[in-house]
Amino acid sequence: MPNPHTADHQDQYRTPNASRAVAVTDADLPLHCPMPGSALWSSHPRVYLPIEDMAPGQDGLRHASCPYCGTEYAYKAG
Repeated sequence: MPNPHTADHQDQYRTPNASRAVAVTDADLPLHCPMPGSALWSSHPRVYLPIEDMAPGQDGLRHASCPYCGTEYAYKAG
């Protein structure tokens, strides 16, 4: 039987994968989305993003975005 109080206290729950801008470090390579710690049950299939092969932008960071969810990743080599 479902819990009748499931919807109570919505302010205590986080929206899964709500972060749409993620800073990436060397420890996160090879980069994939969703990343560890994401709510995988409500996400998309894992996709690897070759962020280390991207050319640095004007801000000095390498950028990649997930084709499934649009999460933007920024990586500074080194």
